[in-house]
Amino acid sequence: MAQQSAHPELGFYTLAGAPKSPRDMLGELAHAEQLGLGAAFISERFNIKEAGALTGAAVAATNNISIITGATNHTTRHPLVSASWASTLHILSEGRFSLGLGRGIEAMFKAYGMPMATTESLEKFAHLMRKLWNGETVLNHEDITGKYPVLRLDPDFRLNIPLSITAFGPDTLRMAGRAYDNVILHTFFTDETTAKAVQLVKKSAEEAGRDPSTVKVWSCFATIGDHIAPELRLKKSVGRLATYLQAYGDLMVRTNNWDPSVLKRFREDEFVRTFPGALDAKGTTEDLERVAPLIPEEWLAPSASGTPEQCVAAVRNQLALGCDGVIMHGATPAELEPIVRAYAN
Repeated sequence: MAQQSAHPELGFYTLAGAPKSPRDMLGELAHAEQLGLGAAFISERFNIKEAGALTGAAVAATNNISIITGATNHTTRHPLVSASWASTLHILSEGRFSLGLGRGIEAMFKAYGMPMATTESLEKFAHLMRKLWNGETVLNHEDITGKYPVLRLDPDFRLNIPLSITAFGPDTLRMAGRAYDNVILHTFFTDETTAKAVQLVKKSAEEAGRDPSTVKVWSCFATIGDHIAPELRLKKSVGRLATYLQAYGDLMVRTNNWDPSVLKRFREDEFVRTFPGALDAKGTTEDLERVAPLIPEEWLAPSASGTPEQCVAAVRNQLALGCDGVIMHGATPAELEPIVRAYAN
């Protein structure tokens, strides 16, 4: 097994946002290992961020950091492809890889003609993976992606590969406690929402006969220190939350018990309504300054901001709320370095 990192409870997203080249990941991972970060999360986009290719490069380029997809979708690949991807990287990385799944964005998946994952299908998929990784032959498996007469990897396999999931609503959180090993929460969750999510996962794990301490809940925590440029801070705060509100604002507002009239005003704003694309990817500084007054400060407050020491205090508060780990979201290792140094002291 690989040697444990200095800070196994701290993680980051590599290639955050819309990178110009996937090669940027290699330098980020090297820097992350130098800092002692415990986990690198890799999101998937259908351009230059295909998760199978990135995770293969990531485990080969690192020695002790965990590599977790956060997330890919089980409906985009044949189940044997997903299972063998994970078993290959599990062995190649000496146990540092976790296959992490998410539900997907409904409008995009419909446009691409791909099935949209459901809570039931995600739970069923988790059980299927564990059977295949433990040498079983599965006959006549059927799910929302199709019918499979025979599924099998290697009858000698006895692989304990952790499964991760990005979870939002209560039903998914409960299912995650039953069936998954890492649960990744969403950015800009209030303290109350975060604490409730942790409790839901842990209680569900216990009710399923699992040790709740073995199901790790990760806070995905926007980390935007004052040491980075103001225009970049604007993109990582206003730009990022505005994009979430564009994509699934109703869910964000409902989950955090925010005022839906504020979301309605945001959506009906002519600039927002006619903007061609995601605000964090396409918006200029001037565009984001135009949008900023539409988003209340309290909605942006669940984040780490200020000096490195203030950021550390906010990160530690996420752990105090019950989270097992904190993904310092939206920041590169170079941007995180002063915060991690302060955290270590």
